[in-house]
Amino acid sequence: MRKDVRILLVGEPKVGKTSLIMSLVSEEFPQVVPYRAEEITIPADVTPERVPTHIVDYSEAEQTDEQLSSEISKANVICIVYAVNNKKSIEKVTSHWIPLINDNTDKDSRVPVILVGNKSDLVEHSSMETILPVMNQYTEIETCVECSAKNLKNISELFYYAQKAVLHPTGPLYCPEEKQMKPACIKALTRIFKVSDLDNDGILNDNELNFFQRTCFNAPLVSQALEDVKNVVRKNMIDGVCDNGLTLKGFLFLHTLFIQRGRHETTWTVLRRFGYDDDLELHQDYLFPLTLKVPPDCTTELNHNAYLFLQSVFDKHDKDRDCALSPEELKDLFDVFPYMPWGPDVNNTVCTNDEGWITYQAFIHIRSFAVETQQCVCVCPLRSTVTRDKKIDLQKKQTQRSVFRCNVFGDSGSGKSGFLQAFLGRNLTRQNTVSEEHMSYYAISTAYVYGQEKYLLLHEVFPDFDVLSDTDLACDIVCLVYDASNPHSFEYCARVFKQYFMDTKTPCMMIAAKSDLQEAKQLYALTPLEFCRKHKMPPPQAFTCNTADAPCKDIYTKLTTMAMHPHVTQADLKSSTFWLRVSAGATVFAVLGFAMYRVLLKQR
Repeated sequence: MRKDVRILLVGEPKVGKTSLIMSLVSEEFPQVVPYRAEEITIPADVTPERVPTHIVDYSEAEQTDEQLSSEISKANVICIVYAVNNKKSIEKVTSHWIPLINDNTDKDSRVPVILVGNKSDLVEHSSMETILPVMNQYTEIETCVECSAKNLKNISELFYYAQKAVLHPTGPLYCPEEKQMKPACIKALTRIFKVSDLDNDGILNDNELNFFQRTCFNAPLVSQALEDVKNVVRKNMIDGVCDNGLTLKGFLFLHTLFIQRGRHETTWTVLRRFGYDDDLELHQDYLFPLTLKVPPDCTTELNHNAYLFLQSVFDKHDKDRDCALSPEELKDLFDVFPYMPWGPDVNNTVCTNDEGWITYQAFIHIRSFAVETQQCVCVCPLRSTVTRDKKIDLQKKQTQRSVFRCNVFGDSGSGKSGFLQAFLGRNLTRQNTVSEEHMSYYAISTAYVYGQEKYLLLHEVFPDFDVLSDTDLACDIVCLVYDASNPHSFEYCARVFKQYFMDTKTPCMMIAAKSDLQEAKQLYALTPLEFCRKHKMPPPQAFTCNTADAPCKDIYTKLTTMAMHPHVTQADLKSSTFWLRVSAGATVFAVLGFAMYRVLLKQR
C-alpha cells in the first residue's frame, strides 16, 4: 500500500474548494476565505487508513496553467468540485476538467477522480440524477459525494473516499459496465483460493476459512459468522457451497459482493496480504522477502523446516498417493507460481519413476539444487541455512554440509553428459531416447558416505577453455572427464587442471570415460596415470554408461567422499581399505534406507 496520499481539489472559481479544506481542518465554516489554502498534511494517526495525507488546493487567480498541469501529474487522486446550485460548474466537469486531467495523466494509469457536489445546504434537491450518467461514462470516476462546507456535511467522508480511491481503487478490480470482476483480479483471487485450500480438495472448509481469516485480518470467524457467510452464498449461487465448504465460485462471488457494496478495502486487504501490488502483480518484496548474505567459501542449504514444508507441498498435490507428481499434478502445484520455474530439462536433472515423473526424492533434490545454485523463484531465508566457511571445515577435518557441488570438465564428445545421466541411473540406451534440447547441464541425486545421506550436484561446464567464469571454477570437487578411446581427449583435461586447479586445494579426480571401447594411447607427454601420480591425484577411474542395467554408482560415492574430506591425503585415497569402508557404508545404508522408505510410504 502507498506510504502517503496526495489529494488535489480542482473546479470552477467560487464552488467552495478552499472552504472544504478549511472546514475539514478547523471543523467550522470559515468566515474569511482566501483565494487558495496552503498545502496541508494530515498525520497518519488521525486518518482512517493510517496513511499521511497531503491536501492541495487550486486557484485560477493565483496559479498558471503550467502549475495546474504539474499538480495534476503529482496527484494520487483528484476531487473535481462543483456547486450543486450552479449548472455551469456541473457542465464544466465534462467539458473542461475531465479532459484536462486525462491530457495530463498517463493513458494506461488514469488517476482516480471523485466528483464533489458542494453547497448542498443551498438546495433542496440532489444533483445525483445529473451526475450518474457522467459517472457511467467515465470509468476513472470512483464515486460522487454531495456535501456542505457550511454545515460540515460529509466533509470527513469526502476526504475518506478520496483516500480510499487511492489505497483501495476500484479500477483494477471491477468493470462497472459488465458488473463483474476483471480477469486479473479473478486470476489473483483464484491463486489465493488455491494457496488457502490446504488439502487441495477444491473447497475451503471451516478450518481453512479460519486460517484464511487469521492470515488476512488477524482474527478468526466465530461459527455463526461462518454460517452466515455460507448462507449468503447459498442464497445467490447454486454451486457456491459444497460439502459445507466454500467453492472457488463462492469465494469469487463474495469478493464481487464486497466490491459492489463499496467494501473494496476487504478485497484489497486480502490481495495485499498475499503479495499483490496496485497493478495486481506479485510484489518483488513478496517473491524475495529477504536477501541471504552468503559470505565467500560458504553455501546455502535447506534446513529442517524447509524439508517439512516441501513434504507438505508434495503431499498436497500428490492426489493419487503414488509418491510421484504426474504432469497434471505438477501443473496444479505451479498454478500458484507467477511463472513455471522448471523447463523440460528438469526431468533429466533428477531421478524419475518409470513414467518419467518427478518423485518425492527428486522433488527434494530439485529444491536443494535450486538453493545451491540460487535459482529459486523464492528462497525464504527462514527455510535456508548458510553453511560455515570451508576453511573451518578443513581445519576441523569434518563438515556439517549436506550438498556438495562437482564441476565436470571435459572436451566435446568426452562423455560428460553421459556421466551426468548415469548418476540418475540411466544407461546409454535410455540416454539415447532423450532429445538434445531436453538435456540438462546439471544432475543431482543422493550419495551415501559412511551411512550419511548426502546430495551431490554435478554441473557440466561448457568446454570453452578461455572463458571459464568464477561459477565454473567454484565447487567442492573437480571431475575431469576424457574419452579413453580418443587419443586427443586427455590433453584438454590436463590443460584445465594445470591452468585452473593445480595450485588450489580443490580435490580433483580424472575419469576415463567410455571404458567399454578399445583404449587409445593419449597423445600427451605423460600418460593419464603418470599425470595423476605427478600431481598427487587418485589414479584415473574407468567408467562406462554402456551397460545392460543401470550404471554403477561407486564413482559418485568416491566423488562425494573426496568433497566431504578434502583434507584426506593422497595415500588414503589410493588405499583400497579407505574405499572399501566407504562402499560398505553406502551399501548398508542403502538397504536400511529402502526399508525405512517402505515404512514411511505406508504411513503416508
